Amino acid sequence: MTDIIIKYGSTSISATLSKIQKIDWVLPPLVSAQKKPVLLVKHALNYYLGDIHSEKLTPKAKVAIAINDKTRPVPHSDLVPPLLDWLAQKGILPENILFIIATGTHIPMKPEEYNLVLPEDLTNKYKVISHNCKDDSHLVQLGETKANHTPVFVNKDFYSADYRIVVGNIEPHHFMGFSGGNKTASIGLTGLTTIQRNHSLLPHPNCTTGRYKNNPMRQDVEEIGKIIGVDLAVNAIMNEHREIIDVLAGDPLSVIEKGIPVCQKVCQVPVSRQYDIVIASAGGYPKDINFYQAQKAMTHGAMLTKDNGILILSAECREGPGSEGFEAFMKNTTSPSDVLQKWSSQPFQIGPHKAFLTARILERILVILISNLPSDIVKTWHMIPATSLQDAIYQAKDLLSPDPSIAVMPNAVNTIPLLNLP
Repeated sequence: MTDIIIKYGSTSISATLSKIQKIDWVLPPLVSAQKKPVLLVKHALNYYLGDIHSEKLTPKAKVAIAINDKTRPVPHSDLVPPLLDWLAQKGILPENILFIIATGTHIPMKPEEYNLVLPEDLTNKYKVISHNCKDDSHLVQLGETKANHTPVFVNKDFYSADYRIVVGNIEPHHFMGFSGGNKTASIGLTGLTTIQRNHSLLPHPNCTTGRYKNNPMRQDVEEIGKIIGVDLAVNAIMNEHREIIDVLAGDPLSVIEKGIPVCQKVCQVPVSRQYDIVIASAGGYPKDINFYQAQKAMTHGAMLTKDNGILILSAECREGPGSEGFEAFMKNTTSPSDVLQKWSSQPFQIGPHKAFLTARILERILVILISNLPSDIVKTWHMIPATSLQDAIYQAKDLLSPDPSIAVMPNAVNTIPLLNLP
């Protein structure tokens, strides 16, 4: 008997294989957490990297702090209080500090949700607002990037501040290479036009997970950040249990370039084969808050899956698809190849880009989705719905030859398989 237990939303799901079968667990390297992360943040701020334009931090300076929204498991409760103490030491008053929730193209957060990303004592003491990429009245245009001609529209409140800070984490991103650094502002606080132009680079072969310096989309993000003028980045790096192992602070480029090698140590896993069946969890809530977010786990899970194999994806999707554009685009398509043909015939749009990413995987492998989504919706996305992990495994084994090879990725979003095939 072999038991498999993986994360699903705020809980877990399990299955038992009735006969003895070898299962390979593809896990990130185990890196111990720091017992006192607050001390890490203080150390990072006291020994910051590069030039953070500290001369701007005068007592009357207005400071804007960009933080991630509820779809990102950023440990704000560990990162933000020491940052506020550091600002207080510079003479910055609470009434001169503004938190802006960087939502990118996600739905703006409501005030009653702010405690999901910041401790209640902070939301009561400091002003907090949520970005809306479609609200042109709160955007200012700053020109365009040289390499990609991306028009830079950024949140007016963030840009008008005397000092601009981004808080986030560095982790793998399935087409941006890595999150962190400038991305919180360059994507999280920019207009829809900016994000769409940046993401239109998606088909480029170097826009893939774990790639940074020659990833044109990520480098466009760096140029956008430079145009905006981000002064300071405070980024955490976490292990598979979402515990902080390191914190870096400094100018965004220095932070991301020093942070990526640390991130790689906790997310890259050498593997020497692919598998008939790969069971992948997005990592639970909030990684699987909706399909828009959980789809990232498909990228890493598919890398480990043989051609014509099956990927079983565990993703609760408590908030549904997560993108009306994605859902509308997938309707009335007949196959993954039909999705790709439709996508290539239309101008680039955020939302449908997830259809492109999904269909590109589905052309090569089957995907069985365990979720709270209605089964008819899952089928319109050209995936196979399952009611449980046990059901998904039974379906997968029925579709393949006897004794398939099986691998489990309990935290697929943060696990990059480094394939070294014979």
